[in-house]
Amino acid sequence: MIEGAAFDAGESILCVRFRDSGTYFYFDVPEELFDGLCSAASTGAFFNERIKDRFRCERDPDQRRFIPAA
Repeated sequence: MIEGAAFDAGESILCVRFRDSGTYFYFDVPEELFDGLCSAASTGAFFNERIKDRFRCERDPDQRRFIPAA
């Protein structure tokens, strides 16, 4: 379900790239949830239980690669 994820701690933005539907940005996500997503046995189950429909999100209209600021 999830192809990759990245997190911008300064902006609290989680970027999730889905295999079938593209890239989405989730706003005001606590860093602990990103850490949990990364260490979850099933990223899809973790995402559905803890992130999906709980945070404002937007689809990346340009489908650009997300690279957090260094």
